[in-house]
Amino acid sequence: MTRDSRSELPPTAHPVRPSRVARLGRNLTFRVLVAIALGALLGALAPDWGKAMKPLGDTFVNLVRMVIAPVIFLTIVLGIAHTTDLKKVGRVGLKALLYFEVVTTFALAIGVIVMNLAHPGAGIDASRLAHGDVSQYTAAGKEMNFVDFLTHVVPSSVVGAFAQGEILQVVFFSVLFGVALASMGRPGRIVTRVLDRLAQVFFRIVGIVMAVAPVGAFGAMAYTIGAFGVGSLLTLGRLMGAVYVTMALFVFVVLNAIARLYGFSLWKLLRYIRDEILIVLGTSSSEAVLPRMLDRMERFGCARPVVGLVIPAGYSFNLDGTSIYLSMATLFIAQAYGVHLSIGQQLSVLAILMVTSKGAAGVTGSGFIVLASTLSALRVVPVEGVALILGVDRFMSEARAITNLIGNAVATVVISKSENAFDEGRNAAALAAMHGGGEPIAGEGVPVG
Repeated sequence: MTRDSRSELPPTAHPVRPSRVARLGRNLTFRVLVAIALGALLGALAPDWGKAMKPLGDTFVNLVRMVIAPVIFLTIVLGIAHTTDLKKVGRVGLKALLYFEVVTTFALAIGVIVMNLAHPGAGIDASRLAHGDVSQYTAAGKEMNFVDFLTHVVPSSVVGAFAQGEILQVVFFSVLFGVALASMGRPGRIVTRVLDRLAQVFFRIVGIVMAVAPVGAFGAMAYTIGAFGVGSLLTLGRLMGAVYVTMALFVFVVLNAIARLYGFSLWKLLRYIRDEILIVLGTSSSEAVLPRMLDRMERFGCARPVVGLVIPAGYSFNLDGTSIYLSMATLFIAQAYGVHLSIGQQLSVLAILMVTSKGAAGVTGSGFIVLASTLSALRVVPVEGVALILGVDRFMSEARAITNLIGNAVATVVISKSENAFDEGRNAAALAAMHGGGEPIAGEGVPVG
């Protein structure tokens, strides 16, 4: 550039601050909210068009599932490989499983207590409400048992586990791989550096996928309203109201008490993961944000080994929302059919659900299959009773998926704090960036750790 050409430039060149509209347009929270509202409007006004939008939601969820297995693998392996104390990995795993069992059992009990107080199923004509083909759910439910669930954790093929997206199998293999890598010394560190770079690539892919989250949320919400309509909401409004209120109480009373006990603010955590909550609201699946949550919780201050173990395992063992839904739905069906369950039988329901609820993955419809398996094991309430709530199950799916998401986020912070592995400085930086609007999105660099 010549001297004359330089002299033609303005004396000062300040960056132009984007307008408020432009900033809103780039805000993922705003875009997802608008997409959900438009999807609901389309589904209500033009149900056939709404149902036609289903491929948009399905494609987005498939895009996320495409990267779940490799992201979980890399997060767990790198978390263990960067840990000098392998005993700590085992300790974190045991703490997480103990926490999961205590909190989900508490969630199950809350559901039973609320149903005994509210009785939303009393006086309902079961024959009038039952509709829809539930054979696929009852058949799948009868096939489930705890022994098969445990043996299924060990993959017969590593390639098959990744190809089929079997989260627990991927977690099992990743832990073995990470432990082996950490025990290799210098050769292991060479492989670790390569995997660090590969992790950058996959988290960049996650960032790209999340850019189309509003499209997926629009399609999923349009289909839900178009296919099931708002009429079914009115028919079973008492059950839905009881479920939503119970889950809200669980989040803002139980989880808030746990957060206070461990010295962090639940409200700040909820604000931090608000984008993920909205995506789950639109897609009805907490799995849709699993890869992003791995990155987000590290940026929030949680240690990488804790994040890598707690969040993937939580998607099978720490489903608080699903636990509440299962206990409430079981008693609702019993009430609708006029089946009186004694205290002993209700305790049996809790015992059965403590086992069957651990087989519910964070995907749409899985809770319905587990409900069928629970009724099959109980042998008192008709399995066909799941048809009663078939029409509104999808609308309750959002509530349980969001509760599952929040429960796993809280669990990750709790386990990190209990291990003295929570970075307060990184947490303060993440919260400051959130308030300042400059928080990085998933994919902008490898997870901090």
